[in-house]
Amino acid sequence: MKNQVSRRCLVMGTGAVALSLAVSLTAVPATAQEFTFAGKQIELVVPFAPGGAAEVTARFLAPFLEKHLPGNPRVNVVTRPGGASILGANWVELNAKPDGLIFLFTTSSTAHPFLFGQKEVEYDLLKKRIGFSQSFGPVVYVSPATGVKEAKNLLKPATPLAYGGIGAAASDLPVIVSFEVLKLAPKVALGFTGRGPIRIAFERGDTNLDFQFTPVYLTQVVPAVEADKAIPLYTGGSADENGNFTQRDPVVQDVPSLYEAHQAMYGEPPSGVEWDGYQKTATLTYQYGLTAYLHGDTPQEILDAYNKAVDEINADPEFVEEAKKVTGGYPLIRGDVAEPHLKAALKPGGEAYDYLKNLLATKYNVRF
Repeated sequence: MKNQVSRRCLVMGTGAVALSLAVSLTAVPATAQEFTFAGKQIELVVPFAPGGAAEVTARFLAPFLEKHLPGNPRVNVVTRPGGASILGANWVELNAKPDGLIFLFTTSSTAHPFLFGQKEVEYDLLKKRIGFSQSFGPVVYVSPATGVKEAKNLLKPATPLAYGGIGAAASDLPVIVSFEVLKLAPKVALGFTGRGPIRIAFERGDTNLDFQFTPVYLTQVVPAVEADKAIPLYTGGSADENGNFTQRDPVVQDVPSLYEAHQAMYGEPPSGVEWDGYQKTATLTYQYGLTAYLHGDTPQEILDAYNKAVDEINADPEFVEEAKKVTGGYPLIRGDVAEPHLKAALKPGGEAYDYLKNLLATKYNVRF
């Protein structure tokens, strides 16, 4: 190489060689270098205690992120429980930097307090960027003792409907609003410590109307359905290309959506402020139920790296097979796809927002 440069100096002159080398050196990085996480460590911060859906999903996703992100970084899952997820989310707000290395990986239990302006909230989800998101879906089912065999029978059950939940402003919110959409008035008992105890209460006969998220429904409730001890009625549905929940849940396609249940009961699709309110909270709880939030100033090249990794993960046969066992088989959602829908759902104000806040305050005594 030295001899080649010397010969060029003799022919072109020193100044020409210097210009040639300068052009060459500045051109190479623009075409040869790409963003990499090599040598870095990424933290997925889950603001809940271990064992919940967010933590289990984060640990499932971590090795696939390590495999498909450029540079193969180490991905750690860190749980920071407390304050119904608010403490962990506040920690991320104070500590995350725009380097793509710290995520807030959380659910609507964190989104709803922000949306409704709970005073302890120090984080601003509207200012964050989205790395990726993961769908979850509910299946609402009843006991055969109610005499209900399909959604249209809900209008005249043989026995009063009784529903058990954790909290009106938690992940129960869209199901509670679905009762409003369908003009149902079940007795609602809140304060359960988790959906596991709620399912046990249903099996004991303490309640007769319940929902479980698809991974639990497929593994724990389907056997009861097959034994004629539970009857599935409707799912939360899935959003179409316009963000409206008109589609069937892709994981439980044999069960009608809430949209279809309303049509069966009333002969027309749902509409009005109840439906708008449902779609707002369902966007946060189901369609983008588990979302990885990044610092708001994260550079586009880092966001692009995560979007590319999501595409590769979804095409990974190992992920496709394992996801069926852990998440129900939902694909990951790219951040640039999820972000506009999430930002719209997280924006306070408007008729649907006012409806939800008023429903929580007047019917369920939630204080903001």
